[in-house]
Amino acid sequence: MKIHFKSSVIMAGVFILGCTSACSVKNKFNEVDVEVKNNLEFNRKEIVSIPSAKLSGLLKNTSEKNVRVKIQGTKDYLRTQWIDYNHDGNGDELLFEVDIKANSVVNYSIVSDTVKVPESKITTYSRFVPERIDDYAWENNKVAFRAYGPTAQQLVEEAKEGGTLSSGIDLWLKKVDYPIIDSWYKKNVESPGYYHIEHGEGYDPYHVGASRGTGGTGIWEEDSLKVAKNYISYKTIATGPLRTVFELTYAPWSSYGVSETKRISLDLNSNFSKFEINLRSDKKIPNYTLGITLHEKKGEVNINKLNGWFRHWEAIDNFFVGEGIVLAPEWVETAFANDSKTPDQSNLLIVTNPEAKLTYYAGFAWTGSGQVSDVNQWDEMLIKQAKIIANPLRVIIK
Repeated sequence: MKIHFKSSVIMAGVFILGCTSACSVKNKFNEVDVEVKNNLEFNRKEIVSIPSAKLSGLLKNTSEKNVRVKIQGTKDYLRTQWIDYNHDGNGDELLFEVDIKANSVVNYSIVSDTVKVPESKITTYSRFVPERIDDYAWENNKVAFRAYGPTAQQLVEEAKEGGTLSSGIDLWLKKVDYPIIDSWYKKNVESPGYYHIEHGEGYDPYHVGASRGTGGTGIWEEDSLKVAKNYISYKTIATGPLRTVFELTYAPWSSYGVSETKRISLDLNSNFSKFEINLRSDKKIPNYTLGITLHEKKGEVNINKLNGWFRHWEAIDNFFVGEGIVLAPEWVETAFANDSKTPDQSNLLIVTNPEAKLTYYAGFAWTGSGQVSDVNQWDEMLIKQAKIIANPLRVIIK
């Protein structure tokens, strides 16, 4: 057998309740009413997902492009986005953003209309970047990340300049809410090293090297971390105003022959990328470990195994960066700061039970962006993210 993992399903995100037999004919074919409940003690601005199957009645009489969402009792339509996971031309789920106060309920209506919804420069984005070897980069209005591809790996292995050998996750410290990926890469072609210098929009001072960056993975064994090399293929699933989704696939690595596909998504207004990991292995693996680089080991670590959040807080140039990983605590075996004398091998490590599938969130906040001003505010963001994972919005399709 190739897979030797325990099966496990954890609700992380939005919990969807199907339409009951009480659904009216009106709602099925002209309007779908949706109730969204926030049962936490703080306001939540999140993306809700409705499977297209729940809108089949409405879609019999209209096209996806004419589907609109509004708060009941209002006239203004919200921004929406369809996700087509298999690229067959049909949306698999409809996304819209909700803004719900603490311990509150908001009702929405999904209808058909041809009124144009205003566009915004605030969006999510991801793409393969051939002009910088073969990076894959993604961003929203808060944060930006990148991963490294096979050509960058090949350059290192052939002792040529310009390559990067790492399956760690890089951070780009942006301070503006509009997209910067295309602009920074274009200017970097014109002026090499451009995005490593602050020009008013932020910059990339974050060193990954062979470390885990923020959210890279491995297997912890015999006091060392076994890791994959660069991704070997990518698949862009969606980009749009509310969510970007893509997949990175890695060649088998370690003596266990571990293959992994990472489905990564980033929602508007979130500081955390969602990682959905699918694992395959030739034989049973001892663990699956997540990491955050400790760089020069001058930062501060906070390990909260009970609630499933783990963070690093460090000075970079004249500001501070908080990095963090959040996941369901029942998946965590142990966590510790590994102090190594080998460059780039000191990481905050979260050792999880080996699973065929694992979901976690990795992200950051930079004081230069104004999103946080101190470590206490970063801890509060992590605490809220852990509560959000444990208490998804309750969505009822009426």
